[in-house]
Amino acid sequence: MSPATNPAQLVQALEWRYATKLFDTKKLPADVWSALEKSLQLAPSSYGLQPWKFFVVSDPAVRAKLRPVSWNQSQVTDASHLIVFTRRTEMTEADINEFFNQMVADRKADATVLEPYRQMMLGGVVKGKDLNGQREWAARQVYIALGQLMAAAAVIGVDTCALEGIDAAQYNEILGLNGSGYETIVACAVGYRSADDKYASMKKVRFAKDRVFGTI
Repeated sequence: MSPATNPAQLVQALEWRYATKLFDTKKLPADVWSALEKSLQLAPSSYGLQPWKFFVVSDPAVRAKLRPVSWNQSQVTDASHLIVFTRRTEMTEADINEFFNQMVADRKADATVLEPYRQMMLGGVVKGKDLNGQREWAARQVYIALGQLMAAAAVIGVDTCALEGIDAAQYNEILGLNGSGYETIVACAVGYRSADDKYASMKKVRFAKDRVFGTI
């Protein structure tokens, strides 16, 4: 497969990316949004289990309700798309089996040959973790997906802003998630920066390479 971009272009895109504070209300083209949706669907996760669901909040009335419980951040209502990242509240053997059965079907594999992998997933996630451990594990997986979305968006010239300044319990209430098996972890606004966002032109502040890398 030919690379979608070259190293210099990748770095340029990541330098261009920033936590967008003011969004233009312009909507993303359908093909652009479709590609970003696919980037989330393809996001990696531990064992491949995908213990998440991504809720795309399109209803302006719902987004208006979410804004006050998001520190009144304008990105919630102004960005083209608002995605709420949720995790599974509990991982059960049924969840493992659902993924395992799909893997067998998609790969046309022999279930008996793959059974040790099913047992490993059960031991690592269901039997090997208590409920709090499962939730912490699932939250880490969600952040992997968030990172993939933000990087993918930057590569195709789309702005994002991760939103941790939210009341997750209120999000669950407003979105009707209580009792659904999913709960809010973080949100992300996606769209195009406003020309009035002063942060777009600010120098990115990062520690030097030798401060953040070590060689062993």
